[in-house]
Formats: sequence, structure tokens, C-alpha cells
Amino acid sequence: MKTPLLALALLTLSTASLAGPECTTEPKDKWMPEASMKQKLEADGYRIKVFKTTKGNCYEIYGWDKQNQKVEIYFNPVDGKIVKQVSEK
Repeated sequence: MKTPLLALALLTLSTASLAGPECTTEPKDKWMPEASMKQKLEADGYRIKVFKTTKGNCYEIYGWDKQNQKVEIYFNPVDGKIVKQVSEK
């Protein structure tokens, strides 16, 4: 009985750690349009490989920053601020 419960607990914890952040609860009509957000990011020096909207209501990119470092970044789609950033080396 303990083994299935332990397995379930570990699965729950690992799933939670893989989930991205929650960026906003604002309705989508308050969000910056995707095209505008992409333009802003490119003007800020990012090169975007993948741009998507997450389940946590974030804009997320995979790409490169000004220093040509690989990045994964979650942005608040309302104001464009960074919520979470993961730099890859």
C-alpha cells in the first residue's frame, strides 16, 4: 500500500516542478498582441526560435538573448515583463 502512495506523491511533485509559472489572470483582451510582443522582444535583442502561449497564461520564448546565450523566458502578456527566465549553457 505504501509503494503506490509514494509513487503517486513523487509523480505529483515531479509534475509540479515541470509546470511553468502563472503569469496573469487578466482576460486575453487585455494582453499585448502576439505580433507586438514579438516585435518588442526582437527590438530588445532577442532571437526567437519558438514563441507560444502557456497554460499558465504566459508568453514563452525559446531562443537567444543579446549575448547569444540560449534562453527560455516566460513573460507576462499584459505588460511584457519577465516572470521567469532559464538560461542554458
